[in-house]
Amino acid sequence: MSKKRNIVLYIAASLDGYIAREDDSLDWLFKVEGEGDNGYSDFYGSVDSILIGRKTYDWVMEHEKGNFPYKDKDCYVFSNTESDDHEYVKFINGDIAAFSKQLKNQPGNNIWLVGGGGVIHSFMKEKLIDEIRLTVAPTIIGKGIPLFSKGDFEFELELIDIKRFNQFVELNYVVKK
Repeated sequence: MSKKRNIVLYIAASLDGYIAREDDSLDWLFKVEGEGDNGYSDFYGSVDSILIGRKTYDWVMEHEKGNFPYKDKDCYVFSNTESDDHEYVKFINGDIAAFSKQLKNQPGNNIWLVGGGGVIHSFMKEKLIDEIRLTVAPTIIGKGIPLFSKGDFEFELELIDIKRFNQFVELNYVVKK
């Protein structure tokens, strides 16, 4: 019997619920003293597919100086504009829900929903997220891009684990269905 694939939102946020400043800066996140890689390697090893929004993909490519960091995973970028696939990325500009449900039904490991805010909102609205692993930074930035936008949806979660990485805390929830 094959293991069910889950879509996991794995993301960091400020204590007041922002994933980035209004200008997309993550400077506040890198000022916090963590521990090792804050559990990233363990999580990364548990997924084989990555879902990411176009704006977040562009930010990653700019800050990684074109060196794509997810070369060993199947990576899908959701975009409203037509883009040519390349060696490491397949661009998706169709129905997010239909594509994601199809991907979940394929054999494999868990699927990492990277972000950003717009894609997270779409996944929340369609109730596609199975697990949330939220790393909270002990920082209040006051304004920025919210982790969760307002919407007509409600989720019940079950806390299944808590980990501390020096000043960071990771909260791991499963979505009750």
